[in-house]
Amino acid sequence: MTTSTRILELLGLLQTRRHWGGGELAGRLGVSQRTLRRDVDGLQELGYPVITTRGTGGGYQLGAGAALPPLVLNEDEAAATVMGLKGVATGNHAVPADAAISAMAKIVQVLPARIRGRISSLATVAAEAGNEGATLTDVTALTTVALACRDSDTLTFAYESNRSPRSLRAAQPHKVVTVENRLYLVAWDIDRGDWRTFRVDRITDPRRTGKRFAPRHLPIDDPVDYVRSQLGSMPARYRVHATVHAPAERVREEIAHYGVVESRDDDSCDLFLAAESLDWAAFCLCAIDAPFIVHGPHEAIEHLRQWADRLRNASNATKRPEPTRGRRP
Repeated sequence: MTTSTRILELLGLLQTRRHWGGGELAGRLGVSQRTLRRDVDGLQELGYPVITTRGTGGGYQLGAGAALPPLVLNEDEAAATVMGLKGVATGNHAVPADAAISAMAKIVQVLPARIRGRISSLATVAAEAGNEGATLTDVTALTTVALACRDSDTLTFAYESNRSPRSLRAAQPHKVVTVENRLYLVAWDIDRGDWRTFRVDRITDPRRTGKRFAPRHLPIDDPVDYVRSQLGSMPARYRVHATVHAPAERVREEIAHYGVVESRDDDSCDLFLAAESLDWAAFCLCAIDAPFIVHGPHEAIEHLRQWADRLRNASNATKRPEPTRGRRP
């Protein structure tokens, strides 16, 4: 391995963990600790903020920088890069959202405080002008949460939902995932002794405590599937009950865990949707492309009638009288 290749690998390792012991890091690189110290000195000369601690428990970590590392990016380019990654993390793109969050965390942690503040202010502007439903969140807060997940570091933060007042939470963060253009933190809530799902845009003042923990196993292996299952069971303004004339397995796949499906027979099932919007519930039912009957609540039945009337009127409006056949007078 050449020196330049080894230094790049060293930089990559420093970005994957909050702190590395000197012996462990040298072992991963296959070099002596003397060579490791020389490589670290080389990174520091290039402007990378590598923090060195000596004595028992000493080692190396990548700190927040006083200047941009030599990519080289100016302030506008750094802001554009982070905001672009943030868009990937909160939208539907070919690049995985996990990769965007990880890359953003690596970049933001070495940016000077001035530029981090500028990016956060840009996020606020974008949130005001963005499309409804797309969630943009404070970049520094998101980075703190993502790095805590990476390092298995206990997190404290304030949280306020649309159904509960602001409260202080202590949690063992597991994963940040994107579901329907929103970022969610999956974490073990220490005070409640159970798994919880938090919207990242409702998390404020997140702080890493430095208390490491052994990662737990989620009840569902895929964190995205877990969040979707939780969203389907959360309290909602409407609980829409419908019978769908389609196999239960097909309906489960099409609603993507946003409701509870109970099989009636091979060709029909009961669907219970948790919805804040009746328009959203109506869209989900119509998108299944199968006959259905809505049993309740009354507001949902009336809302579907109004949808049917609008669609019927739209269809009638497009009909034109057929031309009269016969000889001209």
